[in-house]
Parts: sequence; structure tokens; C-alpha cells
Amino acid sequence: MKAETVARGGAEQNNWKRRIGVIILPALAVLTAPLFLNVPTSASQNAQLKPIEQLGARLFFDTNLSKNRTQSCATCHSPEHAFTDPRETAAGRAVSMGDEAGAMGDRNTPTLMYSHMTPPLTKHENGKITGGLFWDGRADNLQEQAKGPMLNPVEMNMPDGASVAERIRENPEYAVQFRQLFGDDVFSDPEKVFDAAAQALAAYQSTEEFSPFDSKYDRVLRGEEKFTSLEDFGRQVFLTWNCQLCHRPIRSGGDLSTELFTSFEYHNIGLPVNPKARELSGKGSDYVDTGLTSGTHIADPAQAGKFKVATLRNVAVTGPYMHNGVFDKLRTSIEFYNKYTSLQPAAQINPETGKPWGDAEVPENLSTFQLKTGLALSDYRIKALEAFLRTLTDKRYEHLMPEMGQ
Repeated sequence: MKAETVARGGAEQNNWKRRIGVIILPALAVLTAPLFLNVPTSASQNAQLKPIEQLGARLFFDTNLSKNRTQSCATCHSPEHAFTDPRETAAGRAVSMGDEAGAMGDRNTPTLMYSHMTPPLTKHENGKITGGLFWDGRADNLQEQAKGPMLNPVEMNMPDGASVAERIRENPEYAVQFRQLFGDDVFSDPEKVFDAAAQALAAYQSTEEFSPFDSKYDRVLRGEEKFTSLEDFGRQVFLTWNCQLCHRPIRSGGDLSTELFTSFEYHNIGLPVNPKARELSGKGSDYVDTGLTSGTHIADPAQAGKFKVATLRNVAVTGPYMHNGVFDKLRTSIEFYNKYTSLQPAAQINPETGKPWGDAEVPENLSTFQLKTGLALSDYRIKALEAFLRTLTDKRYEHLMPEMGQ
């Protein structure tokens, strides 16, 4: 996330107003009738938001909720880019710039698409951990997640919830809406305001705009289209290779129409450090990102190095890939897994660098069974798998897909 100029922030707000057709009403009018916004979704350009979702939409695009008033949630989660960060840094798009000049994250900004369908962090009797938001699962739900970036020093950089509440109080329209939705006493306690803002943001991120289920894959399921022969073969590769072990195509209950292509599990797949991103983050060469154990909720050393299995929906347009953005291309990500099952010397070389893949940042706790299950992929099978994964792109973002292999 970048420290942009205040002028950029204002432009962003104006763009949002044009995009969702906000009509600023006098406070008195809002008192007597809730303000509805028409927000374009993939299903309908005229879908109305509920009042709390409308408030969440306004907050999502409000740069005033960052310390220097330069950055909103939408800065790093652009609706026009599948709710990922389209901005370039010295590390490409691998990591994001923050509100404070020079502040850089160390992890790739994940998409917010379909995130409201993520279950809370759960520790199972067999030791497996599933669910939770962020790469390390530190938030159980979207309301908790919404608070994190606002208070993160390398993101929106607000010092505390009370500071966020004070920025909200500055806006007379917010004052009216918050009292309408959360009660007349909401401003009696800054934490109530902060909680209410997070609740509104979570409500907005749970709308159909974030989960349209209208990709080619979905359209094929509904009988509206057919896979090409290459895409259909790629689907078979997905089901017979090790992909389905972590990105299984049938959720609990077996409803393919709402499949997210993730098991919600955590795995260490042996990723190397992204050296440029690590350098920009300022964390130093001795720093090790241990993933699941980097938060305060998991202390088990057996979980070190594990990161959440990401959804494959919109994967063709949400690169760079992996938790640290170490790979630029989708095909490279596929080839990385092939290094565990192929004996070919070429499979041990990163095609983006022309060098070996590199050592795992955390060599312990590798998900060996998942990584080494399945046959080695030929070039054609890799191509077919990529073709299938591209069908998981929601219709709104199909124009963003690069050419195959790019």
C-alpha cells in the first residue's frame, strides 16, 4: 500500500461516487429516509444495498480512515481488479505500499472476493487447522478482518480504534447514518464506533458484488456454455493431480454451484523468500515469516511455515502468486508444484528467473503427502490445467486475463 497524495485520495473518492452513483442528500433527508446506493454487481447493475451495506461501501472507499488520508480499503483491494492491489512497486505487484511514505508490506494482498464465505479459525482434534482470514488466519470473520488494515502500521496506519472513530465523527453524514443504524448512543464510546464501522464494512463485503458466481465454470455448470476440449482436459488434470487435495472441487454438502476451490486448510509448500519484497519491507535478511505461528493464536511449532490455502476463483487475474507474491505468472505457480513430482532437470528451474526454485523459507513441516501425490505433468497437461483455472474468472474480470502462459 502506497503513501499516495491527498489529491489521489480525493480522486479515488470521486471515482467511487461516479461508480456507484452516490447522491449526497442533506442530513435532514437522511434522517427521514435511509439513503440507498445503486451498486453495480455482476448480476445486476441496479441491485440496491441495504442501509448497513451502503454505509460499508462508503467506508470502503474513504481515504480519511488512514492516518495521512491517502488510502482506503479500496486502494489495496480495487473493485476493478478483483479486489486486489493493481499498483506497481519496486517489487512489481508482489506486495503493497502503505499510507506512510516508504511503508511496505511483506505479504501479497489477497483478493476479498468470496472471503465472506470463509469459516472461522478452527483447531481440529487431529491437529489440522482450518478457516480464518488473512494468510495466517488471525481474524475469525470479516468484522475482525476489517479492523486489521486500519490499525496496521504498514497499511492504513491509524494508531487505534478511537482515532478511526474520530475521523468518522468528522463527517456529519456518517454521524446521521451511524445513529440510525447503531443507536443514538453509538458515539458515547469510540470502540462502539469502531466496531460499528467494521460491522458495516463486513456487511458490504458480504454482498453479491464480492461473490457473483458467474465465471465460465459456473456458466458451464448451469448449462449455459461448454468447456473447450483443452479446458475440459484441464479439469480432468485438476481432479487427478494433487490440486484437488487442497483446492478440492466439492465443498461440504457437495454443492458445486458455490464451490470456492479451497479446503480452508494451512500448508507449507516450501516456498522460497521473495528477496525484493523482503528487502522493501525492511524486515531484514534474518527475518523468517512463519505464517500460521506468526500471530498470537497458534504457538504449535508443528504449524510453522504454514499459510492458508487461497481460493482459486479469479486466480488468473489476481497475481502475483503465493503469500509473498514470489511468482508473477499463473503457469509458474503450476510448474512450481511440478518440481515435487517430476524427475526432469528442467522441472527444478524457475522459468521466470532461469535459476533453481530456491530453498524453502521454512524447511520444516512441509506438506509432503500433498506435494508428492500425483504424476509429473507434461507441458501439455500444464497448459490444460492453466486453461481450466482461467475458467474460474468471474465475468466482470475476464477482460483482465493475460494471454495463456503470460
